[in-house]
Amino acid sequence: MEEIVVLVTVSSEGEASSLARILVENGLAACVNIIPGVRSIFKWDGKISEEQEFLLLAKTGRQSFDQLVSMVKANHSYTVPEIIALPIQLGSEEYLAWIRDTTKSRVGIAED
Repeated sequence: MEEIVVLVTVSSEGEASSLARILVENGLAACVNIIPGVRSIFKWDGKISEEQEFLLLAKTGRQSFDQLVSMVKANHSYTVPEIIALPIQLGSEEYLAWIRDTTKSRVGIAED
């Protein structure tokens, strides 16, 4: 399994906490960090917008990515949520093994 970090932005602390718990409880992420105070400037509907957001950093495996994307989309307030995966190039073997062990139970299981 390739370990990855998935970045997701949300509009509120409540949404961040709810989505993080859903991902961890469903075995789609071993851990989700919530980073408050993210200032995002982006173009949407032809206009430049600026919003305060929360950034989720979800540690998981590549095999869980598709299910994680589906779960985020089903529980997110945005029409097009940011869902970006970055590979973990290096990490302590114990931590990477923990990610694998924590998320492997969902690999290959059909979504509810």
